[in-house]
Amino acid sequence: MTSAKFFWVDVFAQTPLTGNPLALVPDADALSVSQMIAIAREFNQSETTFLVAPTAPEADYRLRSFTPDGSEVLGAGHNAMGAWIWLASHGKLPADRAAYTQQIGDDLLPVRIDRESGAAVRVTMRQSAPRFLRQVPELAALSDALALPIEELATSLPPEVGSTGAEHLLVAVTSRAAVDRAVPNSVALKSVLVRNGAEGCYIYSTEPGDDGADAYARFFNPTVGIAEDPATGTAAGPLAALLARESHAERGQVVRIVQGSKLGRPSVLRAFVDEDRVELSGSGVVVAEGTLQL
Repeated sequence: MTSAKFFWVDVFAQTPLTGNPLALVPDADALSVSQMIAIAREFNQSETTFLVAPTAPEADYRLRSFTPDGSEVLGAGHNAMGAWIWLASHGKLPADRAAYTQQIGDDLLPVRIDRESGAAVRVTMRQSAPRFLRQVPELAALSDALALPIEELATSLPPEVGSTGAEHLLVAVTSRAAVDRAVPNSVALKSVLVRNGAEGCYIYSTEPGDDGADAYARFFNPTVGIAEDPATGTAAGPLAALLARESHAERGQVVRIVQGSKLGRPSVLRAFVDEDRVELSGSGVVVAEGTLQL
């Protein structure tokens, strides 16, 4: 390929220039993996997604997503949601069909498209069944890595590695103010994450706020070179499952997580949890398009 179209999607956003931006390259079958990695590095966003032909006959689309350091993302978060928002808003999906299957790595995951009033599109994606791998009793190390007093780590919800497709360390703190005060030391935090088999760190508080959210969160991922992400679907899924397990949220109801406020990119993530079923839903806005000259 000598050129490739790309699009910019603000995911988990109601208006442009909010939410989590995603660079999307459709029709990417002719790109090599090394080209995909180079393009992801060029965009320098938390993730860049490429739409390619599925290798599984039952899948409608296959998604490959890469971080700027070349790591492939195998979970279904904003990387996948942005792709489906683009597909629905650009006439790539039949208007009379709502159910689809996406292939990410070896996983085949259901996707539902709901067309709301006006032109809005809401995407609901099934994530992998929740798994909780281990608790992480390294409170002193986490206190140092996050630059928070150890007493601001919530002992009622011990740090725990959870996954609905990607392993993240879920760290509860005592207040929303503590979430905002965190200043992670990337080297120290990466050390804790690597020791415990986690990719990123999702710090959160269940303190109530005027927004009515079940949790207020920030996400740091030094293992793949992401300082902070404004909306992280692969972390919202396991957090919602954890809150439901610990009765901080109700099973069979939507768990609302607010993220990105500290970055000035407010995002609302919605996750439905019922036993082993976790579904992430959200909307977004396509804000730009262009052509890559390769």
